Amino acid sequence: MPTKKKIPVGLFVLAAFVLCVPAAIAQTYPDKPVRMIVPFTAGGSNDIIARLFAQKLGEYLGQQFIIDNRGGAGGAIGAQLVAGAAPDGYTLLMNNPGPSIHNVLLRRKPLYVIDDFAPIMHIGSASSIVVANARLPVASMKELVAYAKANPGKVNWASGGNNSNTHISIEVLKAATGIDVLHVPYKGTAPALTDVLSGQADCMFTSVIASEAHIATGRLKVMGVAGAKRHTAIAETATFEEQGIRGANVYTWFGMVTTAKTPRAVIDKLNAALNRALEQPEIRQRLERLGLEVAGGAPARFGSFMREEADNLTRLIKRGALKVES
Repeated sequence: MPTKKKIPVGLFVLAAFVLCVPAAIAQTYPDKPVRMIVPFTAGGSNDIIARLFAQKLGEYLGQQFIIDNRGGAGGAIGAQLVAGAAPDGYTLLMNNPGPSIHNVLLRRKPLYVIDDFAPIMHIGSASSIVVANARLPVASMKELVAYAKANPGKVNWASGGNNSNTHISIEVLKAATGIDVLHVPYKGTAPALTDVLSGQADCMFTSVIASEAHIATGRLKVMGVAGAKRHTAIAETATFEEQGIRGANVYTWFGMVTTAKTPRAVIDKLNAALNRALEQPEIRQRLERLGLEVAGGAPARFGSFMREEADNLTRLIKRGALKVES
């Protein structure tokens, strides 16, 4: 009869230790301030949403959640910091399509890969809108497209940076309508909006979140909503399709991610706190009023959503609608 090999007691002790580590981390996390990186300048959509949640997370988890704006390269600079951070849950990214997907798939030599990030929670999605300087001689998206066709290469169309969601939206619109406009990239939505307000740039894709105050004062004109339905906050503004523009609907989404290989127990703790914040009427109502379709849910749900978004972008690239930068 073959003799059974004895398993060293030390291996049992090691296994027990490994199993206990995640639970211990979850109990103590966070025991120091947490850095929440916004990969764009202050005042943009990501920044506004991050600040809505930072205070609540601090209340629930007993530590400061510090906003750190790291704009530039369409969100790649801030995202790279998170991709290369220690996987301990103390460096988070307020994410949208630009930082973790566009800047990977639209670069020949990306600074990081999609799998460098671990999903925490999908906050929500919103149809984009087009706003224009109040002095631009157009009053609707239909008129703006006609104006751009009559003045090829002369409309300065601002974006939050190369490969940002606002840049990709321009390329989708160009492919759908055949217009020729001059793309002017900035380090984030806020400085781009500043130049549209001043007339240095003519128009841009943005969100109601980032532009509502300027729309209310009349300093920006809303051309149209790039989605299936109108925004409640600007209910008088027609959608692209209502204005006869097809195949140009674009939207942006927002969510929280952290560095890959962060302990699941830490991610689950952050996810629970974010979902709790999302249930607060003042948070949820504010997001909905700004045109966001609120999501929430588990990390795996957000992970599946981002993979689907990456697949959609890959299809656009293969069709030739978008080009990979060298």
